[in-house]
Amino acid sequence: RSQMDVNDGSVKQGSIGVLNELYLQLFAPAVPKLAGVKHVLVVAAGPLQSLPLSMLVATPSPEIKSDADYRQVDWLIKHYAFSVLPSVSSIQAFRKFVKEGNVQEPFAGFGDPLIGDESGIARGTRPKVDLASVFRSANVRGNATTGAANSQVAIDIADVELIRRQERLPETADELRAMGKILNANPNSIWLRENATETRVKGMDLSRYKTIAFATHGVMAGEIDLGEPGLILTPPAQGTVEDDGYLSAGEIAMLKLNADWVVLSACNTASSDGTPGAESMSGLAKAFFYAGARSLLVSHWPVMSEATVPLTTEMLKEYEANPAEGKAEAQRKAMLALMATPAHPEYAHPLYWAPFVVVGEGGAAAQANRP
Repeated sequence: RSQMDVNDGSVKQGSIGVLNELYLQLFAPAVPKLAGVKHVLVVAAGPLQSLPLSMLVATPSPEIKSDADYRQVDWLIKHYAFSVLPSVSSIQAFRKFVKEGNVQEPFAGFGDPLIGDESGIARGTRPKVDLASVFRSANVRGNATTGAANSQVAIDIADVELIRRQERLPETADELRAMGKILNANPNSIWLRENATETRVKGMDLSRYKTIAFATHGVMAGEIDLGEPGLILTPPAQGTVEDDGYLSAGEIAMLKLNADWVVLSACNTASSDGTPGAESMSGLAKAFFYAGARSLLVSHWPVMSEATVPLTTEMLKEYEANPAEGKAEAQRKAMLALMATPAHPEYAHPLYWAPFVVVGEGGAAAQANRP
């Protein structure tokens, strides 16, 4: 799992063997019970929460001599579609609390925040961003008006200048536009650059949208006292409690959603809330579920932008074309298509296709109201 890093993404032959050993220990014993099963719901514990089962190897592989050889590896995703559940009991909640009502618009997207240097923008990695890099200190404590120390008022405001220096992600605009086109959305339902703000997100009636996507930097909880994971948006000239360019998990939980799913096209959005011993997906994922999302697409490690765009857009395309097959199967097909990209044999490496997981039931929409 530690090799799934953009700075060292070479899975060596030994690692393929380890993934096969893990398959034999973790998954092979269940195979006799899975005859005819195409979609597997996973409830993992501990470190296994950060290892997508889709990248396990079902049969021993020959020596890897080139990027293209990864296409021949018997990845488990070639056999099953996977979605992840926070707990076994959560499947009942996902099926029971399906909301009806005022969903009217197909899509809302937020991305390409105004950050980074406008000159020499390079499309590449959506790197891991730690809270320490967006907060000047552990917490800004003091009077919200005067800044006086030792006040009973505690405020936690991101440093807008530090946020403004984060790497620009211009390709996220293309990604969101492609998503909107696939979903037949009004172009005005995509908010980019100066419009991709915390004020905009909080001021909208997001319960009207069936699919919501955030394509930006995901921020992991760091080693600061009250830090929460969150998403970076366009920062204002001066940060306030209401808008500091940082949409935290606590603020996300206060949103009112009625979304069939939320796509978090960013890095490490499946990570924990940073507290000692916290379970994976206890941060952003938990916040979005609390806000009203019924399923999520989240990531386990820093993602490569050039591969993420075709992966997420193809997934939505597959789901729109075949909703009865479910989200997990749409994601599986998108992963296989990415592996087979003719001009990019390196995309067959799990670094590119395996970080994203569907959280929620992930099955066919028609089955959502099953008892």
